[in-house]
Amino acid sequence: MTGDDERFLRRAIELAAEARAGGNPPFGSLLAGPDGGILAEERNTSVTDADITAHPELKLARWAARELDRATAAATTMYTSCRPCGMCAGAIERSGLGRVVYALSPEQLASLKSPGATPVVFPFSEEGPALFDEARVPVQGYY
Repeated sequence: MTGDDERFLRRAIELAAEARAGGNPPFGSLLAGPDGGILAEERNTSVTDADITAHPELKLARWAARELDRATAAATTMYTSCRPCGMCAGAIERSGLGRVVYALSPEQLASLKSPGATPVVFPFSEEGPALFDEARVPVQGYY
């Protein structure tokens, strides 16, 4: 980890504190460009926006997919206060961002929660795969 990595992680942690002060879950992220400058910053706004997807990592991935060409996106680094959740990780992958550096692991985050607090993820029932012959028809040949 470089000095710049630590500096940008500290800024992501500041953004998390700003999110919490604004009534949202305490998560913040920023995207650094190939030249080392900050391209964009985001805070979690899932409560104030009444949007369960308003995670800073997802918002930055969407911004990058809209605003950056593939080569530039691949040369960026996202700094985030906590390891991205599955939803955000998928968006980061699809947006083509090159690197993610995070402060807290999911285990560290869980250790900071009070007993009985809302879990980080909510388990759900899952079944499948099913109906392959039918499901493949709209997909086949697309990729």
